[in-house]
Amino acid sequence: MKDNLDIFFRRKPAMMLVSLRKNTRMRYGSVLAKEVDCTYSHAVKILQTLELLKLVEFEKKGRIKIIQLTKKGREVADAIENIQKLIK
Repeated sequence: MKDNLDIFFRRKPAMMLVSLRKNTRMRYGSVLAKEVDCTYSHAVKILQTLELLKLVEFEKKGRIKIIQLTKKGREVADAIENIQKLIK
């Protein structure tokens, strides 16, 4: 365990939200999967769940889906970052 975040959250979904929050450039599933160190198929499953929770939304540009945080997603990502700071 690198830090105590694993105690409170599932690491990959939490880190996806934080990664989307930190980076303002256009985000794709494959790039996000690499950033949080998981397979593309695992990232897609996580993103589908996050979409059901209305934390992310997808915008289709040609063959590519761009991932964006919703307002609720930004609030959750901020909360995760705040918890990370508190437990360090």
